[in-house]
Amino acid sequence: MVQAYILIQTEVGKASAVAETIAKISGVIQAEDVTGPYDVIVRAQADTVDDLGRMVVAKVQQVDGITRTLTCPVVHL
Repeated sequence: MVQAYILIQTEVGKASAVAETIAKISGVIQAEDVTGPYDVIVRAQADTVDDLGRMVVAKVQQVDGITRTLTCPVVHL
């Protein structure tokens, strides 16, 4: 199992709607709107890194109002 944080920038005023929509995507553990340089932070999981990448590109990035994402896989050192 691979987990990652997905940092999301949205159009002005869209953070809450984006977080609500993303929270319904399979594999998303949590989606919260936040303040700072990013508007939404998501914790997600998938079976493999490839599956995680597909989820981000095919599902998360297709949500209306998103302008940029940054995916940060969780590592256990």
